[in-house]
Amino acid sequence: MTEHLPYGVFSTGALHRHIGVAIGDQVLDLTSVVDEAALRSTTLNAFLALGRARWAEVRAEITELVADPANRQRIRPYLHPLSEVHMHLPFDVADYVDFYASEQHATNLGRIFRPGEPPLPPNWKHLPIGYHGRAGTVVLSGTAIVRPTGQRKAPDESSPTDGPTRRLDIEVELGFVVGTPSDLGTCIRTKDFADHVFGVVLLNDWSARDLQSWEYVPLGPFLGKSFATSISPWVVPLAALEAARLPIGAQDPEPLDYLRDTENWGLEIDFEVQLNGQVVSRPPYSGMYWSPAQMLAHLTANGARLRTGDLFASGTVSGPGRDQVGSLIELTDAGRAPITLADGSTRAFLEDGDAVTIAATAPSPAGGRFGLGEVTGTILPAVPRTR
Repeated sequence: MTEHLPYGVFSTGALHRHIGVAIGDQVLDLTSVVDEAALRSTTLNAFLALGRARWAEVRAEITELVADPANRQRIRPYLHPLSEVHMHLPFDVADYVDFYASEQHATNLGRIFRPGEPPLPPNWKHLPIGYHGRAGTVVLSGTAIVRPTGQRKAPDESSPTDGPTRRLDIEVELGFVVGTPSDLGTCIRTKDFADHVFGVVLLNDWSARDLQSWEYVPLGPFLGKSFATSISPWVVPLAALEAARLPIGAQDPEPLDYLRDTENWGLEIDFEVQLNGQVVSRPPYSGMYWSPAQMLAHLTANGARLRTGDLFASGTVSGPGRDQVGSLIELTDAGRAPITLADGSTRAFLEDGDAVTIAATAPSPAGGRFGLGEVTGTILPAVPRTR
């Protein structure tokens, strides 16, 4: 992690929560080496609020610190092995919005949830569809995920029942972290995306598909999604992703004026999904239909304000191949084609004790690729209801 300098919040046995950047297999404590009061906090929010110009100045200062051999003695006391630190949620999440920006994923789920109907709803190619989630259930990578309980009704059941989800799933996503806020009544233009968004995290929006399919008509996702959303501990600045930027694919019909992308905010990011240590899929972000700049423009198109710490996610990242999808419901054809793991067991959806790890890489300006970290979670049994 030498080139991209991701930010996180860590503690050690001797230190309370400090802000640091990852450098290889170490984390540099920024409290004493960078002259910025906002970095002497326990979350990134105050720093995020400073805006793009200050983000660039601090990044340049840190880059000079770690690149100049003359500074090695100065910073050595503030370097800690990553293996010896405890990571924390890097920022306080203000609001959380989840989009649905992959045409492949939206098509696959449309065929599963609405058989016999057009897979894409009529508005899908006119606007980035999304929903508001629960900021309070965004959790740090490594947090155990308790199997959610709720109403579910299988097609062959005459009435719903209450109980643990039978179809617990993952969603491989890229999350975007807002730094600079906006005023109520202001619409953010696509060209101003990088003025407001500080960086990205890896995100797993855990999903209870049976709860979701029973409740989502007509208002969309609710309890099937809101129980937990995991994010990686490191926030990778947009400035580190310059070599990953590329044009998004052709959009037909042409978007309305406020959604027209004036810059290349497609991203060449390759994900990898492991289930119990076995790679089961490699979703490519480069095929997403809607760009993050378009998502942000639509999020604020009605004048909704941005707040520092807002998090919006891409929705499930899925490519055209079966080994490129970002959810088990796609990978197993809604459970009709379970996958076989190395130990001989099969999975249609997640079972208690299963561990999921999502990692990603992006092109480096110096050539090759660098890692964006990981987001992990292990499934715990449902907690019985009490009366």
